[in-house]
Amino acid sequence: MASSTPTKPKPPPDSEKITINLGYVDLGHIDLMVAEGFYSNRTDFIRTAIRNQLTAHGEVLRQVVTRKTLVLGLQHFSAADLEAVRAAGQTLQIRVLGLASIGVEVSPELALATIESLTVLGALHASPAVKSALTGRIH
Repeated sequence: MASSTPTKPKPPPDSEKITINLGYVDLGHIDLMVAEGFYSNRTDFIRTAIRNQLTAHGEVLRQVVTRKTLVLGLQHFSAADLEAVRAAGQTLQIRVLGLASIGVEVSPELALATIESLTVLGALHASPAVKSALTGRIH
C-alpha cells in the first residue's frame, strides 16, 4: 500500500513572460550592443532598459501607488481567506501592483461572493473558472 503525501502548492513564478514587437533597426541596434559585450543577450538589454525607465519615473510611481492604495508585491487569497471575508459579511476591493494570486481551491461562487472588484497592475493567477466569473469585476 503506497502512502500518499500531500503535495505543497507550487510557488508562483517570480516573473511573467511578455512578447514585444520591435522594428528591425531597433532589433539590430540591440544585437550590436550584445555583440559588443555591453549586454549578455537581448533579454538582458530589454530588462535593463525597463528598469532604467522605472527608476527614472520612480518618484511618480511611488506617489501613484500611495494615492491608489495599491498593495505592492505579491498578494495571495486562499479559500480560507475568502471564507473569513464571507463570514464577516464583507467584500474585498483588491488593488495590487505585482502579482495577485487566488488559490486553485477557490470556487467561482466564493470569488463572486467575496471579491467586489479586482485591479491588478502586473499579473493575476487564478483558475480559468474564477477569472471567467470575475470578468466584469476586473479593472
